[in-house]
Amino acid sequence: MRKLLILLSILVISCTSSFGAKIPDDVRAYLEQQVPNVDIRFDGVIILPDNTVYLPLYPSLFSDIKSLSIKQTYPAGLSIYQRPDVIIFNNDFVLMKLLSDGQGHRTVLHMTNPPLQVRTGLLPQDMLVPSGLIIPENIKGIIGNLKIDTKNEDLIRVNNEDSFEEFLKEKDHIKRQALIEELKNKTVFVSTNYSKNIQVVQPANSTPSYSLAQKSIPVNVKAVNNGKFLLVTSYDRPFIDVVSVADSRFIKQISLGSNPEQILIDEKANKAYVASPSSSTIFVLDLKSMSLCQKIKINGYCEHILLSDGRLFYVDKLQNEIWAIELQKDYELKDIGRFPNVSALAYANNKLYIASRTKSRIAVVDYDTLGLINEFTTVNKPTSMLLNKNILYVLGSQNNEIQMIDTTSDSITGTIELGTGGYSSGLDRIIGTDLAVVTDLKNNYYSILDLNSGTLLKTYELSIPIKEVIIADKVRLFE
Repeated sequence: MRKLLILLSILVISCTSSFGAKIPDDVRAYLEQQVPNVDIRFDGVIILPDNTVYLPLYPSLFSDIKSLSIKQTYPAGLSIYQRPDVIIFNNDFVLMKLLSDGQGHRTVLHMTNPPLQVRTGLLPQDMLVPSGLIIPENIKGIIGNLKIDTKNEDLIRVNNEDSFEEFLKEKDHIKRQALIEELKNKTVFVSTNYSKNIQVVQPANSTPSYSLAQKSIPVNVKAVNNGKFLLVTSYDRPFIDVVSVADSRFIKQISLGSNPEQILIDEKANKAYVASPSSSTIFVLDLKSMSLCQKIKINGYCEHILLSDGRLFYVDKLQNEIWAIELQKDYELKDIGRFPNVSALAYANNKLYIASRTKSRIAVVDYDTLGLINEFTTVNKPTSMLLNKNILYVLGSQNNEIQMIDTTSDSITGTIELGTGGYSSGLDRIIGTDLAVVTDLKNNYYSILDLNSGTLLKTYELSIPIKEVIIADKVRLFE
């Protein structure tokens, strides 16, 4: 098998000057020490655990200091625990608390005689400005070139009663379903083939609470940063849309130049790999800055991407060819071979598992020698595979079942009957857990699977069509 070097293009990381959103390291360290679980958003907005929001003001010139401390607050003499309206640090960096004017608008403290640090400070110029923000006239200079949305023009939240989607108006009333412990404090996002909108569902309910309007029908949706953001790829759009769940807004649009499809999240490295089959490219996103950091030009029409053991695997759909990218070896490209109708890949113990949908078989290939170790019949129409420790879960779409395979011996250890009676279409890990969600495309069910015990916890019915179900931590909304 031949080995080729892959063409790797490193893109420039966004600017880190005062016009960017990078919070100074000493300020970040101070906030993280003083306020555990503080959320310093990639665009510079600072959100405390109680949902208090601070906007940062960058000084034109930082003062030279030995160690960071609070120089002044408004009202005076308060600590950060008391949530002052304005915090001025001794390096002249400023935090201004987001306030309500009592009439549904957001603002910051109006001061008759603002201090110099406030009058001459500047908001990050790539910050998503909170909707309806009103800046007092005597500090309007902090805006710079930012666009202020005063009419909630960029809000994408759509209430059910305002929706024109027929499947919401049918209102198939399904009784409230018992909520299992594993889904408490979770939110369910559902994409369909019939709507541009992403439906937002509370786990015990069958109908959406509201929806998030998109520009086109989503291809793939992933929740990141503990459910705070959704990454969305859509049909005929050369962008990754970043949705802020807390305030129901598009917070960023990452231009890729070609249409992206599958999104793969690397939790450990805080990166996302995004496949663009039409351009033979895999894009790499830095989830800390929500920016494009690399693009990897590859061979073929890439799909079914898989990240495992420092390697990125994919299938060239046009040639039925499987490739591996050695991420830690100068992106060396390795040709695994051709296999018919590949529907899913998995990797364990230096072995690549290759599922053929039409043949309902799994081939096991030694990664080093590329020799065929084993081949066996599996569930009918295998659609997805998911590895948890040494157990490989294989979803069979035709009979709504999941087969469990011990990868140390390649022996079948059991079968889980889903009992949904439709067409099982997806098996995906719930990020940050040892749970998986299994979707039924035909009968609009989703099931929760415990990957450690190999048991089916519960199946939920929805009154809306299902394409993809994403389950993430519940995020407190900005009202």
